[in-house]
Amino acid sequence: MDATSDPRARLADARLYLCTDAREETGDLEPFLHAVLGGGVDVVQLRDKTLDAARELELQELVGRVAAEHGALWAVNDRADVARLTDAPVVHMGQGDLPPGAVRELLGDRPVLGRSTHGLDQALAAEADPRVDYFCVGPLWATPTKPGRAAVGLDLLRDVAAREPSTPWFAIGGVDEERLDAVLEAGARRIVVVRAITRADDPGAAAARLRRRVAAV
Repeated sequence: MDATSDPRARLADARLYLCTDAREETGDLEPFLHAVLGGGVDVVQLRDKTLDAARELELQELVGRVAAEHGALWAVNDRADVARLTDAPVVHMGQGDLPPGAVRELLGDRPVLGRSTHGLDQALAAEADPRVDYFCVGPLWATPTKPGRAAVGLDLLRDVAAREPSTPWFAIGGVDEERLDAVLEAGARRIVVVRAITRADDPGAAAARLRRRVAAV
């Protein structure tokens, strides 16, 4: 993938999006990133609520550097200030975070903007909003990374897919190798994963398997 090409075009071509914590306990964030990006992760997002602002800025610089080496995109979650300071190519916002208009007012048109959605109305709103470049649909299954967030199930994926959105969208929430066939059969063509890669014995190999399967559909 050409690291200098348009990030929106690269996002549209993306199939595998990874959210990872900072791996502070194992201290292996950099080799982990090389392994998973080398395995085929298209977009990587550092999402770790335990980090203070200074540490997040430090680690986002690391994520950006490694992603650039692999020609991949990298995303900042929730924090428009961090995205601006690090010049992140992608910024992702949840329903309770800054709305798209506020993000654009702060960051302008340059970064790719993603939006979390948890129901059909939210997905359709994201699809209709020209300020939103992609959206995620989920969580499909209950997940410890989003405590208290009710699972939406595969029916929502089917409903979204049936409307054939022109905006790229990803299935998220408990997606792993065992559940992937059901996710693809429901109509998703892009996935966000967390534990399927971060908890794998061989994260790079897990990324490669997931990427091959999604790309084959």
